[in-house]
Amino acid sequence: MARDRLKTLSAMIDQGVVPVFYHPDPEVCAKVIQACADGGAKCVEFTNRGDFALDVFAEVTRHFAKADPSVVMGVGSVVDAPTAALYIANGANFVVGPMLNPEVARLCNRRMVPYSPGCGTVSEIGQAQELGCEIVKLFPGGAVGGPDFVKNLLGPMPWSKVMPTGGVDATEASLRPWFEAGIVACGIGSNLISKALLEAGDYAGIAARVRDTVETIRKIRGG
Repeated sequence: MARDRLKTLSAMIDQGVVPVFYHPDPEVCAKVIQACADGGAKCVEFTNRGDFALDVFAEVTRHFAKADPSVVMGVGSVVDAPTAALYIANGANFVVGPMLNPEVARLCNRRMVPYSPGCGTVSEIGQAQELGCEIVKLFPGGAVGGPDFVKNLLGPMPWSKVMPTGGVDATEASLRPWFEAGIVACGIGSNLISKALLEAGDYAGIAARVRDTVETIRKIRGG
């Protein structure tokens, strides 16, 4: 599958929020991801959790290759290079992890696939940048210092592009301090794609919630 690293990174930054989602049923996954795309968030992080998650991911990426090629599927919760390689071979356009793994960084760089490792200190962020990571995942965002951490980081390292996950809600009260601190995007899971909406099969409601979040971020940015 042809990939464009720069377009993927630009899309993540432009939409401002990366929905984080997993479900064992490929049909449910496809409907949720399409709802996210309809709401303006075409870059979606499928989390590598549960037995046979790779099989689900492969089926969903094949679906969107035909149904809506504008959808950009990425994979999260990746902690080792072999797992990253399997997902890249099955269509992953970006890789996200809860921790920094230099082997994953090297693999992704070789394939020109963006890698956003989870970092919780300035030293880890510096190491990730040295390994070629453009957007660094701050994880767990709320527990490692929140927006104040980002402000303090960007003073001496203004080139940093930070995407917190954990501690970010799909509300203006939560999003505003993060974006005003200087993040380029955020990852949101169940606070965006709620259990209630999923259980009700309310995909229109998921699309509306994603759209509201994207528009709120645009408003905060001044756009």
